[in-house]
Amino acid sequence: MAFGWIEEQAEARRRAGLVRTLRPRPADSPLLDLASNDYLGLAHHPEVTEGAARAARVWGGGSTGSRLVTGTTELHTELERELAAFCGFEAALVFSSGYAANLAAVTALGPHGSLIVSDAGNHASLIDGCRLARGERQVVGHADPEAVRKALAGHQGPAIVVSDTVFSVDGDRAPLAELAEACREHGAGLVVDDAHGLGVLGDGGRGAPQAAGLAGAADVVVTATLSKSLGSQGGVVLGPAPVIDHLVNAARTFIFDTGLAPAAAGAALAALRLLVREPQRAARAREVAAELHARLTAAGLEAVRPDAAVVSVRAPSPEQAVRWAADCRTAGLAVGCFRPPSVPDGISRLRLTARADLSGAEIERAVRVIGETRP
Repeated sequence: MAFGWIEEQAEARRRAGLVRTLRPRPADSPLLDLASNDYLGLAHHPEVTEGAARAARVWGGGSTGSRLVTGTTELHTELERELAAFCGFEAALVFSSGYAANLAAVTALGPHGSLIVSDAGNHASLIDGCRLARGERQVVGHADPEAVRKALAGHQGPAIVVSDTVFSVDGDRAPLAELAEACREHGAGLVVDDAHGLGVLGDGGRGAPQAAGLAGAADVVVTATLSKSLGSQGGVVLGPAPVIDHLVNAARTFIFDTGLAPAAAGAALAALRLLVREPQRAARAREVAAELHARLTAAGLEAVRPDAAVVSVRAPSPEQAVRWAADCRTAGLAVGCFRPPSVPDGISRLRLTARADLSGAEIERAVRVIGETRP
């Protein structure tokens, strides 16, 4: 049988408690949401949804082609211009997803003969970019600038260091300034994914690179997603204009992919302008994360101190993590459940996302449910 081996793998997943299933949610879900990445609470904001609707009415339901054919509209260039200005970089290029943006940046900037130094805790999209790139790949210890230095010291030729700015599992922040220093000692470029920093960290949500004093640096390239703090869909690469021009000509996920849908571009642009007007949303997301952590640890739970808006709570095993998340859902609370192979250290967790629009009562309710349902 052609695909008989699939059942063997499915059985292995069942035995390990690692089966994943799709769970369609209704538009009017009654659950308190601490599972999404809608950090600023903008996905349903009237200005954001109207931005999406208006763009669809003007430009249509799709971009109609790749960015180099018909997929680039005036709306795309407007979004790129404002994203670059907001984050403090010379230029920007938007993609159909954050995953595509990471594949583009790493593969186009890690050609044959180069070295790609990758943090062991990086997101799957960065890992896949490293695997697809033609350069030599070396994985180093998590958030370890000295390990980066050692890796770079043994290589002659072009090199990049690749890292998340805020790691998606525990929400800890990378030592960006130290990584940049290590890169500069060896003439390497720094490529960082700010998916979980944009909208939360930095001055008014301008991101972790801006907070670290790296915005606009000639040797720094930043990727991000439009689907988290900006409540939309898509990805972006920000950096020096020559780098962005290179991606237009060399990045396969840009050249051969259909452009970002106009509705997504319109929603992201509306969310970005809202954040510019209401910069306090970023600080509020961090405040909610800190309060969640304080209340969870006070309740005797093992929660990791958040550096941004992700709060993780350790679970005893994959099976108990799944049951814990399911019991939370039954009690009216949606939380994320991270298990191997999604977690690099093999430790299962509940993953909570702080949202700027959560009230004190909702925070209290969430902590109470998690505590009452603990394994």
